Amino acid sequence: MTFPLQPAIFLDRDGVINENRDDYVKSWAEFRFLPGALAAICNLAKLRRPIVVITNQSAIGRGYVSHDVVDEIHQRMISAVINAGGQIDAVLYCPHQPDEHCSCRKPKPGMLRKAAAQLQIDLAQSFFVGDAESDVLAAQRAGCLPILVHTGRGQNEEKKLQAHKTSGYQPCDDLATAADWIATQLNFQRQHFRLS
Repeated sequence: MTFPLQPAIFLDRDGVINENRDDYVKSWAEFRFLPGALAAICNLAKLRRPIVVITNQSAIGRGYVSHDVVDEIHQRMISAVINAGGQIDAVLYCPHQPDEHCSCRKPKPGMLRKAAAQLQIDLAQSFFVGDAESDVLAAQRAGCLPILVHTGRGQNEEKKLQAHKTSGYQPCDDLATAADWIATQLNFQRQHFRLS
């Protein structure tokens, strides 16, 4: 039995949901939600779309943190989101270093495609919120609509996108602003569908 594909909202982790650290987030004690991020995820949950976190975690490949610790961080993150009234349906992460040339590390679209296969997601109707050029490129290669937030590395990364003349992404101040923009897009789509 096949199920219809559904749009999803993909979120990068560091710099979008929580604070970036130059030395990586290596424990739950080092994990800090960005201001407004929990409330933003709660607002996204009201849109009744799967919410999937897609994150590069090369700290594992570099030997700074184990898979088990990263899994624990994500379990605690999901619990905090649920306790706040939000949802995260899945977390996919790439543990590899850039020089390993894997198929999952962003800007490659492997994790997005894996999530799409696992959760019956329509990538062409999905959004991906990130703070890096690699997020924008991964989204575009997977066929999603990229949103670049200016938290985390976002402002500096946007300069790279502009230098490379990359277009087709939506800039937003932060995850809260992105959540509002996504809601507006979905409302427009629903109205257009009813009128057509």
